[in-house]
Amino acid sequence: MLNFESPPPSPRRNSPIMEKVSNLILRKSDSFSSILSKKEEAFLPMALKPKPKFRLKALLSHCLYRRVVIWTLVAIVLLSVTLFNPRIAHSHRNVLDLVPLGKGEIPESKAAKLDSGASLRVQDSMRHEESPKESKDGEKQDEGDSSNAKGSKKKPKKNGPHWLDYKHLDGYYNGLRSLVSFSEYKPEYPVPPEAAHATADVSSVHNTKLPTPTPYSPQPDYDSSEYKAKYHKVNKCYLDPEDKVPVPDVWAYSGVPQGQAKPALGSYDLFGLREDVCFDRFGRYGPYGLGYSVQAGGTGEGTDTENEGSSVIWEKNGQIDWDGMDWADAQERCVKANEHRFNTGNETRDAETAAQSQLMKIDRTAVVIRTYVGFKWTAHALLNFRAMISELNIRSGGEYDVHFLLHVRDPETPIWADPSTAQRVLDANVPKEFHGICTLWSEPQMKLYYPGSFGETFENPSNGDIHGVYRSAHMPLQHFANLHPEYAHFWNWEMDMRWVGSYYELFDRLGKWGAKQSRQGMWERASKYYIPELHGNWDNFTELVDHETRSAGRRPIMGPVIFAGKTNLQHGEEGFMPASCATGLDPNMCGVGEDADLITLNPLFDTNESGWVFASDATGYDQRFQQPPRRCAIVTASRLSRRLLSVMHEETWRLHHSMFSEMFPPSMALHHGLKAVYAPHPVYLDRAWPVEAIEKNFNGGRDHTSGGHGSPFDLTNEHNHKGTSWYYNSEFAGLLWRRWLGYPQYDGRGDGGGRAGEGTLRGGRVEEADRDNSGRLCLRSMLVHPIKWENPAEWDN
Repeated sequence: MLNFESPPPSPRRNSPIMEKVSNLILRKSDSFSSILSKKEEAFLPMALKPKPKFRLKALLSHCLYRRVVIWTLVAIVLLSVTLFNPRIAHSHRNVLDLVPLGKGEIPESKAAKLDSGASLRVQDSMRHEESPKESKDGEKQDEGDSSNAKGSKKKPKKNGPHWLDYKHLDGYYNGLRSLVSFSEYKPEYPVPPEAAHATADVSSVHNTKLPTPTPYSPQPDYDSSEYKAKYHKVNKCYLDPEDKVPVPDVWAYSGVPQGQAKPALGSYDLFGLREDVCFDRFGRYGPYGLGYSVQAGGTGEGTDTENEGSSVIWEKNGQIDWDGMDWADAQERCVKANEHRFNTGNETRDAETAAQSQLMKIDRTAVVIRTYVGFKWTAHALLNFRAMISELNIRSGGEYDVHFLLHVRDPETPIWADPSTAQRVLDANVPKEFHGICTLWSEPQMKLYYPGSFGETFENPSNGDIHGVYRSAHMPLQHFANLHPEYAHFWNWEMDMRWVGSYYELFDRLGKWGAKQSRQGMWERASKYYIPELHGNWDNFTELVDHETRSAGRRPIMGPVIFAGKTNLQHGEEGFMPASCATGLDPNMCGVGEDADLITLNPLFDTNESGWVFASDATGYDQRFQQPPRRCAIVTASRLSRRLLSVMHEETWRLHHSMFSEMFPPSMALHHGLKAVYAPHPVYLDRAWPVEAIEKNFNGGRDHTSGGHGSPFDLTNEHNHKGTSWYYNSEFAGLLWRRWLGYPQYDGRGDGGGRAGEGTLRGGRVEEADRDNSGRLCLRSMLVHPIKWENPAEWDN
């Protein structure tokens, strides 16, 4: 969720508020007991607030205390009934299973439109009946585990989460010696439906010679005649003022390690992301200082890991000396050299210049990275953000700018009144190379910017202040947008997220995909995880969502929503719907070609009755009426348009409305008819889940969505995300990332299912250098989150 913010005073880590609600409202991966460790305490400062006293009357309020007591009593009653009722006692043991899928069938007219195979899979998942061979929630015993192979005795079902019964996937750890062309690639998982939940039997591949990487550039060919015929000329940018040091290439390998799993959620093809190449650590980060010494201008990281064949990436540009780099100067020079390419944010001026030329100008985007006083910068963090700026700004001729928003947590620090104080804060908390692109802010500053009373809150489980970063992280981003009219879009990014592959490819492809999406069925598609192996292609998925919506008796949301107590904006909402949505036109073309106002990286779910802890943290609305409709996307990482941030700004300063950080932008888009999409990027699972079980647990909410009762974001269900590569409480993401970096990790093969500290220590220099093993890891482009530490030496500091 809010991973840019340090643990104290957040209730998601070891804070007074966490103690108040008995650990039930922890919302960070390192807020769970397995992550609350000496390492985390060493990384971040201690809490500054005194511990508030517990008040008995809180049990009778609208916040979480009353619900905790009620849930506890209900659980005791249900367990008592279960233990003493013989009929129930003999039923399935898992009392936390989600509600079963509906049993309706797709009409023939709809099913006929689904591609071959996909229609059968979708219909089968919707008819999901119990059988003697299946558990109550429709999940068969895992047949892919070696102990459950044909002719051997099946292991008894474990006590605990159902995913403990699924086989661990090992293909992620196949290295460069197992590389095959994409046409020969056979994934370990998922496998065709007829394989009945078993993982593929992939023959081993072992190449005696390591493959050779090649430069990887997903940016357009700016010198091509096709590009020049449509857009203005792109002037090449350099890292140094003398224009002698070009931005280095990222290097990729053609092919994929044999047996490596495919993503279980989301897609590459959908966005035009390449999935036929993979990246090792040196090809990805070697250009930015991985693998060579500090004395040579590198970071020193990676010099103690296996490195056979890595020298090829420095043959073209050499090992760049990054000492003394000034990213603010480099970005400004690049934008200045290419300012003729871009819209300025001044609509009148941009319209005049557009009329004078047949060539198109493009909008610019800011990537705003949230950090805070006390964040521990590491060499790997330097590598990550050098890569981001190089690929997004310098390599693209200035299409993007990267900024840091630094939260100054001490309310007494006069950052806006005393330049020397601001400089001391920068010197103590941010590497010098990033000083010029860092903007400081504080919560007292937000109180001055958004003054006045915000009224009553329906619920405030965290007991946090409305101007605090935990509940209102959008306030400083709104302020930042007002200071920077040159940007049309703003990516809200976090310090503990990583992308394997080029950042330009990620942001460019997601933005273009968002513009292509229709507003017809937009909110309904965004409320559901996309599982290609079950749902088929995107057209099939669209048809399925439309069928489920209408079968549930609901009308698709189109345009602004009306609710009791809604207050109109000063300038209305009439201009928010594009001309393509006019009456009489094809509704499927409504919004096609319109930039998305909001792009999220997790589903936009209905928070009502979802069990999400902060579902009712809405402030300033008339409490004579029911709560306004709300949508949310867990993890604040998202792209917001200037238009959306302007709406949020007005709702905040004029109407004194606010909602919990992850809920406010989606809800404002919902209320005012802005275009919002969930981009189902590739997400991997560490175990061989049956695809029906993925649908059951990740789309187990109201009407087969991720919202409402049965939501995967309910506290009792969020454990299902621990084995994913992308979620705030993921354990698999960090394990896989550190193995990819070349560090040994415990493989998580313990009986408790823990992915950090259980099982056997695997990976690392000795194992990767062994010629009988497959070498260092090579992964396709993917987002991993959260990454709380990288080099194991950081764990002890």
